[in-house]
Amino acid sequence: MLLKLLRGTGPGVLFLLIVTTCVFWAGAFLHPQLPGIFIYETRPMPLYGLLKMAIGSNPLTGEIFTLALFCFMLFYLVSFNTSIFFINERTFLPAYFYILFIAIFPQCQVLNPVLPASVFLMMAMKRIMDSYRKPGTAYNFFDAGIYISIGTLFYADLAWFGVLLIAGIILLRSGNFIEILISLFGLAAPFIITAGLYYVLGKDIGILLEDIRDNLLEKAAGYQFTRLAIILLIYTGLIVIVSTGFLVMRMNSKKIKSRKTFSLLLWSLVISVALFLFVPSVSVEIVWIAGIPACYLLAHYFIFERKKVFAEIVFTLFFLLVLLIQTLKIF
Repeated sequence: MLLKLLRGTGPGVLFLLIVTTCVFWAGAFLHPQLPGIFIYETRPMPLYGLLKMAIGSNPLTGEIFTLALFCFMLFYLVSFNTSIFFINERTFLPAYFYILFIAIFPQCQVLNPVLPASVFLMMAMKRIMDSYRKPGTAYNFFDAGIYISIGTLFYADLAWFGVLLIAGIILLRSGNFIEILISLFGLAAPFIITAGLYYVLGKDIGILLEDIRDNLLEKAAGYQFTRLAIILLIYTGLIVIVSTGFLVMRMNSKKIKSRKTFSLLLWSLVISVALFLFVPSVSVEIVWIAGIPACYLLAHYFIFERKKVFAEIVFTLFFLLVLLIQTLKIF
């Protein structure tokens, strides 16, 4: 019943989206907290440092800004599917699933650099997909490179998603060398500008390079998983795996642009998982990025799964487990 209700697109579903956001962010506002001692907090990247300076040390102010940006992210997630129409159905489900993914880790619902970086990653993926069947040299990859690089100035590990530019060129273009070159220049441009500003303002560029190095290579602070969180993560992982297999089996029946969009999303999911497993500086904050492709995979699965009763049970259990984690945070 819950899944059937949320699959719609009317005003009532939008109202439920607002209510769901309020419910799963209530704990963050009832018990506002400062960000943890992560390397991206103690040695922030330039743009995140400016953001922290502008917001100040009041945790409630940080929560308000984070929630506002989170709501924009939800809008962008729905808009991305609406504009490209790769799920083949207009739905708010990606936004619902993104809310649930983030709510798995209440400690992540604070001011952080990964959320603004995620917004820029979404903008980059939109620009990459806009290059589909574009004649001549597509400068979309230059724009996408700039977006990823700006996001990196918030969260350094977003730099690894420069791989998406190459993947996008392989998926959508004919391997034009100029497009590869301009995408790399797009990645470099914001850093060149930042280094220039440091020089003009008399700041030590060496400190900037040290901050980048530490953010990319320093081991992240440990995260203590509760028993409930481990159970939920295993359950969520199984759903994502099933949803991925469900998509792969139906990939050939989809339109070309839809296939390529899902392929790009799968690339981003693989990169996210690889970063969490193999890059020491990456911790649970990667959920802000990994949740982007995952929410589309789950939305696709729960929309087109023919066993409606089974899908309803799986979704409701997922919803209730996340709600339980948030309830324990409040009380």
